Amino acid sequence: MKTLSIIALIALSSSIGTAAELPRTAPEAQGISSSVVLDFIDAADRDIDALHSFMLLRHGHVVAEGWWAPYNARSRHMLYSLSKSFTSTAVGLAIAEGKLSLDDEVLEFFPDAAPAEPGHNLKEMRVHDLLRMSTGHQTEPPRPDDQPWTRAFLAHPVPFKPGTHFLYNTSGTYMLSAIVQKATGQTVLDYLQPRLFGPLGIENPTWEVSPEGVSTGGYGLSVRTEDIARFGQLYLQKGRWQGQQLVPPAWIEAATRLQTSNGSNPNSDWDQGYGYQFWRCRHSLYRGDGAFGQYCIVMPEQDAVIAITSGIRDMQAVMNLIWDRLLPAMKDTALPADDASARKLAQRLKSLALRTPEGNGRAASVSGRKYVFAPNDQKVEAITLEGDGSNGDVTVTIRVDGADRRIVCGRKEWREGRIAWSQFPAQPIAAAGAWTENDIFNAKVCLYETPYIYTIRLKFAGQQLQYDCEANVSFGRTKEPQLIGRAQ
Repeated sequence: MKTLSIIALIALSSSIGTAAELPRTAPEAQGISSSVVLDFIDAADRDIDALHSFMLLRHGHVVAEGWWAPYNARSRHMLYSLSKSFTSTAVGLAIAEGKLSLDDEVLEFFPDAAPAEPGHNLKEMRVHDLLRMSTGHQTEPPRPDDQPWTRAFLAHPVPFKPGTHFLYNTSGTYMLSAIVQKATGQTVLDYLQPRLFGPLGIENPTWEVSPEGVSTGGYGLSVRTEDIARFGQLYLQKGRWQGQQLVPPAWIEAATRLQTSNGSNPNSDWDQGYGYQFWRCRHSLYRGDGAFGQYCIVMPEQDAVIAITSGIRDMQAVMNLIWDRLLPAMKDTALPADDASARKLAQRLKSLALRTPEGNGRAASVSGRKYVFAPNDQKVEAITLEGDGSNGDVTVTIRVDGADRRIVCGRKEWREGRIAWSQFPAQPIAAAGAWTENDIFNAKVCLYETPYIYTIRLKFAGQQLQYDCEANVSFGRTKEPQLIGRAQ
């Protein structure tokens, strides 16, 4: 650990300037055909629906980047479990500074939260067991609202000897975050600001916190797509960035190599082993990833990084497409310039957009009519639609739990706004809608700082309104029960 400490202190004592822009070049200059990248984008757009953003870096250069509107380069995106790889980095830096060690016992950080008589396996649990998802749990400890998450974690049964049983464990990552906060006196977000986020040029990252005031660690971080790419490039460069050693190379090596086995399926990128909060991939690659398709894929042999955000259910399909289309196309030397293909790719990337509802139905005569609903679990009280959409926008106002949510829907284009939705606080949205039939209006509501897109279906029948709402992805059910409203 002495070597790590020396390197970290050198990095921290260096001046932290504004991170330079990543250089941009045509794909051919870095050994990739523009036509191959275009084929990948077309296949993703056609078969996966929907990626939200894509960046490809080769030899430190951005060779392709695109956002599916209303997603955009300037907005942060929720990372879910890709946050774990950032928490791992905080642990590595804290170790390098001598604040803690891999062999520290978990219990020693939380004497006030420990059970009265901790079991032998809990006593044996160490920091490195948390890092490699080998805590000894059979089930993941809960994160309840009515008690500290650290206490709930330490009270949970540990039937296996730590280090012998792999279990993907977001609560374990939370404990890493809590340990960093105990050891440094700062949340992981604050601790990483001068050590990682600032030097990399990651501006205004946000991280959810627990009721204890601890960064959630295993999820909750939101940054831009380019920030994901910069993080991957830092790891590709063994922790070095613009002449500074931000993260010790020994930590990069340890965090991304196989630390524990987790399966035997040769065709699954979730069975290739696990490092310190990084997944091993097929083809000797590694990645951080998060629910519904948030990826930071690092390709050491190809000297490449891929950053993707999305809202998909089949995460393996995205990686299969990368391995099939992009991986074999990365050549060792530059390719001849292909200006025509490069222009075609650039135009395609600039025109990317999520599909909006389409239809040629004639608007029902319902503009301004209010439909009210009986009490229901969704807390929808009333819906009013204004405008017929023939020459402009349609506004859908949904009264939920005593508050109006006013959604302006563009026709064949996204209209931006700001509302609270579902369990989410007020935040930016974009919406589009169309009369798909003479009595049916469909709207899509995109929470473009998250993976979530909601489809609303309003079917008008005389004095009755049928309301359906479905999410593209969810940890539970995606479709809510139909509600019936009646004209007031």
